[in-house]
Amino acid sequence: MTSKHSPIRVGIIGVGNWARHGHLRVLNLLPQYHLQAVYSERRERAEAAAGEYSISEVADSVEALVNNPEVDLVVVLNTAPQHEKTVRSAIAAGKDVYCEWPLTTTTADSQNLLQLANKAGVRHIVGLQRRHAPHNRYLQDLLQQGYVGKVRSVRMHVSMNYFQAMRPNALRWTAPEENFSSVIAIYAGHFLDMLFTATGWPLSVSGLMVSQFPQVTIKETGEVLPSTAPDQLVLSGMLEDGGVISIHIEGGKRNGSGVQIDITGDQGDLKISNRSAFGDVGDDYVIEGAHGDNLTLEVLPLPDNYQRLPASSLPSAVLELAELYHVYAQDVAEGTQAAATFNDALRLHQLLDAAKSGTQSPLNWVA
Repeated sequence: MTSKHSPIRVGIIGVGNWARHGHLRVLNLLPQYHLQAVYSERRERAEAAAGEYSISEVADSVEALVNNPEVDLVVVLNTAPQHEKTVRSAIAAGKDVYCEWPLTTTTADSQNLLQLANKAGVRHIVGLQRRHAPHNRYLQDLLQQGYVGKVRSVRMHVSMNYFQAMRPNALRWTAPEENFSSVIAIYAGHFLDMLFTATGWPLSVSGLMVSQFPQVTIKETGEVLPSTAPDQLVLSGMLEDGGVISIHIEGGKRNGSGVQIDITGDQGDLKISNRSAFGDVGDDYVIEGAHGDNLTLEVLPLPDNYQRLPASSLPSAVLELAELYHVYAQDVAEGTQAAATFNDALRLHQLLDAAKSGTQSPLNWVA
């Protein structure tokens, strides 16, 4: 096993777009990690990744990877419908496990994995990285330091151009609702977790989920698939201190997409914006604020002490992922539990369940 002075040896399962764009580049950047093994159902992808990133071994199966004594952390990056079985295998092998969000396709399965992981005594991490991003840590500190005073309202709008009626073949698995891989499952999950980590989680919510693209056409082939997955979410609710929340998340927006968050307090205001809901190079969050009355919002530059990663030219979305890996390595070294876990995934499942129910639902966070 790894010690706090040796790199965490990682086994990767799944070499899709996000694995190649994000995880492999991050793990190659951070000195706290060593890429030990990789497995893909398409062996040529695993071999290509091994060659590009000097990964020591290409595994022949999931079982071979999770039982490899040279692997400390299993990173599950296949599709959401495959997560439950794969994570279960890692837990059974007694390995610490990272799983991308969504953890599984159902709340019940996610709760079961949490119980299994806790019973086995393994560390578990879920890919809800935006909560750890520098801008969100700064926002959380501003709120805790009373920059806006008592929070009266929080409004968030998140939209993206993709997840339209025309989709690439790589996203065909996002069409069926049962795959829990829609723009709402993925993006609402990430942004709700980011926001509520900063503001505190709501006590009650009511929601509306709508599917406006009943058919999805695969760009490469012209194949038409029925789609039941929601592509818009409208959510309202109340925070513990009486602040109200209003959230709108929508996929398939043709123009002007991005992120805007407005936080109103009794002593001031904050605005957090980004031109992108994903994050390419230069797509950085801007925080503006005013503390007082009837003032113009001014940019609040991110203090240097919120930056903690090695210098790189990686896109902003990938750097957010690096933040999560940074926090987990710190957890392993110091015996802490700061990185997002399966507990956080379960809470998010419960929140989305409440939103889907449509009626005003009190939230009793049960793990």
